[in-house]
Amino acid sequence: MLKPIHAIECAQNGTIEQVYIQKNSYVYEWERLFLVKTEDGKLIDVSIGASGHITEINVTAGDPINGKLPLALLQDDFVITGSD
Repeated sequence: MLKPIHAIECAQNGTIEQVYIQKNSYVYEWERLFLVKTEDGKLIDVSIGASGHITEINVTAGDPINGKLPLALLQDDFVITGSD
């Protein structure tokens, strides 16, 4: 069975302030993955409701984002987990 790939996205336009993950790292559901500074100056955390391995990261700190390019891709492992 192929495991689905999820695009990790941010609906806000802004700038990547911090990248908390690396390629091939394992992440848990709702774990903080990126910190984004929006165009109006707010800091928001980016997370996803799935756990698995990061297969691709498309941004680094300082990169502008506009919601059209996924920040990263995650291969779901179908394990129900949680993170504070």
